[in-house]
Amino acid sequence: MIITIQCSDQIGLVADISRILSEHRLNIVSMREHVDKIERMFFMRLDVDGSAAEAELTNRLETVLPIEAVVHVNPSPNKRIVVMVTKEYHCLADILIRNNFGTLGASVVAVIGNHDVLEKICNRFDIPFYLITYDEEKAGSEDKIIELIKSYNPDFVILAKFMRILSSLFVANFKNKIINIHHSFLPAFAGANPYRQAFERGVKLIGATAHFVTDDLDEGPIIAQQIVPVNHSFTAQSMVKSGKEIETAVLAKAMDLVLTDRVFVYKNKTVVFE
Repeated sequence: MIITIQCSDQIGLVADISRILSEHRLNIVSMREHVDKIERMFFMRLDVDGSAAEAELTNRLETVLPIEAVVHVNPSPNKRIVVMVTKEYHCLADILIRNNFGTLGASVVAVIGNHDVLEKICNRFDIPFYLITYDEEKAGSEDKIIELIKSYNPDFVILAKFMRILSSLFVANFKNKIINIHHSFLPAFAGANPYRQAFERGVKLIGATAHFVTDDLDEGPIIAQQIVPVNHSFTAQSMVKSGKEIETAVLAKAMDLVLTDRVFVYKNKTVVFE
């Protein structure tokens, strides 16, 4: 059983939580906790052995926690995700393969694309693919996507190189549920062909960032990041290849952390218990 707690900090929280778990005959297998001293916020993730009525345990914990506490007892281990794509296949292919062999930590219930390029690979894995042309100037296309996603009731929406900007309305419908992979560590190279721009500038590091999507473009709470060194021997094509590999790895890492309930979001930051 997994228990996550997020609340304002106060003296005696760990003792009170441990006492209640003991009263319910629950044994703590692992416990991770963090206090943000500046914000005076408390974060905890517990892995416990034993069984208890989830609603009853939640209510009991809430009696000793600050009134605004967010408590989740045994979040669903069988999470559902919807993936959104454009044309690039590398992140989607990794997700579909791991989903097929049961190592993803979730079930891919649908893929939505604004081009049909990736429909065939979804068909091979028997995953529903929906083609919805996305026009940032027209609200109708977004409305269709929002309605479709909600029909699947997913825990998270994964932007696996979905190369369009989402509106504030879209983001508000799935707050802290949209995860994006971005070619970070290239901040000076916005727009098209970022790796070619990086090659022409002679950068020595390229990387990727997985983050939650907010109204501020590419500035949402960061979940995972990674970099790899490059040098003068790299061509623009080899930079693209390395970039795609690291994007795939970082998105996979971020998904694993989120799907195992190891990520807490507070303001524009995350607490991550790896």
